[in-house]
Amino acid sequence: MQYRTFGRTGWSVSEIGYGMWGMAGWVDSNDDESMASLHRSVELGCTFFDTAWGYGEGHSERLLGRLVKAHPDRRLYVATKIPPKNFTWPSRRGFTLDDCFPPDHIRAYAEKSLANLDLPRIDLLQFHVWEDAWATDDRWQRAMDDLKREGLVEAVGVSVNRWEPTNGVEAIKTGLVDAVQVIYNIFDQAPEDELFPLCRERNIGVIARVPFDEGTLTGNLSYDSTWPEGDWRNTYFVPENLRTSVDRAEALRPLVPEGMTMPELALRWILAEPTVSTIIPGMRKLRHVEANIATSDGVPLEPKLHQSLRAHRWDRTPTSWSQ
Repeated sequence: MQYRTFGRTGWSVSEIGYGMWGMAGWVDSNDDESMASLHRSVELGCTFFDTAWGYGEGHSERLLGRLVKAHPDRRLYVATKIPPKNFTWPSRRGFTLDDCFPPDHIRAYAEKSLANLDLPRIDLLQFHVWEDAWATDDRWQRAMDDLKREGLVEAVGVSVNRWEPTNGVEAIKTGLVDAVQVIYNIFDQAPEDELFPLCRERNIGVIARVPFDEGTLTGNLSYDSTWPEGDWRNTYFVPENLRTSVDRAEALRPLVPEGMTMPELALRWILAEPTVSTIIPGMRKLRHVEANIATSDGVPLEPKLHQSLRAHRWDRTPTSWSQ
C-alpha cells in the first residue's frame, strides 16, 4: 500500500481507502462478510474508512467502531457524515441551512455518530450534502468550531453533490474546510477544472468517491441488469441511465490492457491524479478488497493509455434520478 498526505491535516492515509455505504444501504450486505473484508483491508494496509450516519441509521458506523477497537496498534482514520435534517439526498437549490444543518442538528448527529462509533473522537466529520449558498453562514462554522475545540472532531469536510464539483468551492474559500469528497472517475473528470486547482492551492484533502461510477466501470453491467427489491441501484440505473452507462462502458472496454480488469484500470486512472488523497471504493467481499488494494503498488498507468482515457469524459447534469 502507498500512502499520501491528507491535505493540511498532515495525516498519512492509504491511497486506497474504504467506502462503507454498501454495508448498510445495499440489500445483499452481510455483517460477517463485511467485518471479514474490513479486517482484511487493515491487514493489507488500509487506514482510511468513510462511513455516515445515513448508512443504515448508524449501522455502518457501529461496524467501523468495532474495527477500530479491534486494531488498537494501527492508526485508522475515521470519517463520517452528518445527515441533512430533511433527510433529502442530494440537497437542492433553495434548501436553507435550517432545512439541512441547523446548529442543534449538527451537534445532535455528531453525538449520535460518536455513540455509534463508541470512540472519543471523529477524525473527519463531513456534511453529507452541501450548498455553497450556506458557505458564509457562521452558524455551521461556530457549531463545527465548538466540536473541534472540545476535541470531539479533528477536521471538517463537505461531501459534494453528484455532478456538481464546483458546489463546494465557496465552502473551501472560507478556510474552515479541511477536506472535500467528490465523485471523480474516468467518466467524471470535471473536478479537475476548478475544484482540484483550488484544493492544491489551499492544501485541502481530496476524497475520490464513486470510482466505479456505481458499478458501470466494473464492466459487469448489462442492459438486463436487475437488483433485488429495495436496492438503491434500482432507483439510479433507471432504463435511460442503464442503457447509456452500458454503452459507455463497452466503448471503454477495448482500452483495457491484457491482464488488467476494468476496475483496476478505473482505480489506476484516479491514482494518476496527485491531488487525490485517497479513493474510497465500496468493498464488501474479500476478493474485492484484495483486488482493489493491489492497485496501490506505486506502478503508474502508462501515460499514453491515461491520455486515451481522457476522451471518455462524460459531463452530466443532475436529474431526478441522479440522487
